[in-house]
Amino acid sequence: MDDGTVAGYLRRISVSPPVHADAAGFRLLHRAHQLSVPFENLSIHLGEPISLDTGDLVSKVVDRRRGGFCYELNGTFGFLLEALGAQVSRVSARVYSDGGRLGPPFDHMALVVRLPDGTGPWLADVGFGRHSVYPLLLDSRSEQDDPGGRFLLADAADGDVDVLKNAEPQYRLELRERSLADFVPTCWWQQTSPLSHFTQETICSLLTEDGRVSISGRTLIRTSDGSRSEQQLPTDDVLLSAYRDYFGVALDRAPG
Repeated sequence: MDDGTVAGYLRRISVSPPVHADAAGFRLLHRAHQLSVPFENLSIHLGEPISLDTGDLVSKVVDRRRGGFCYELNGTFGFLLEALGAQVSRVSARVYSDGGRLGPPFDHMALVVRLPDGTGPWLADVGFGRHSVYPLLLDSRSEQDDPGGRFLLADAADGDVDVLKNAEPQYRLELRERSLADFVPTCWWQQTSPLSHFTQETICSLLTEDGRVSISGRTLIRTSDGSRSEQQLPTDDVLLSAYRDYFGVALDRAPG
């Protein structure tokens, strides 16, 4: 990622340079990314292929001002961190279902980050939807309070690490470093299989200063300081306007 692309990426997430690759700068970037780049699966429902090629990821998030799901969001964020001097490892995670069962390997991708200031390793994850606002200390086994909840990282079998939010398991990290190419088969499955929850309904969700805003299907959901409201979006024009107004996502047609 060259200097011009980094500058464009920082503009995309409303961060003014210079940004230092220290713990404070990293926390700033992690939060800013979630305030600006939505977690969304609209490409799947628009018939747009999802590519994990470096150029395609950066083009989608930075130039086209779109979001994506974990492989795309953590993928591009990892490139930015590396360009700023951080050491980034892409790691696989298995997501816990509501019934407490673990999903398959490569079900989710997160980042392990070590900064030039010597801090870390950190767990960075801007691609899991409603998760931690700030990065988490990977080696800590104490509870970590975050605006997104109370997080705990716990040792699991075979050297893996369970990530819990408010005492509920979220996913299990395998700490072996992977390449983006390792996630391509599962990314393809997520966008094509009728068993994938990403193919079943559209979602577009963004952290806000006081809560969160989401469009699930045709329902606009806003939470603010603990209060929640819902609004139906009955027509394509109303839906497209909501994507544009709340997420900065400009579409020429409604996802089907």
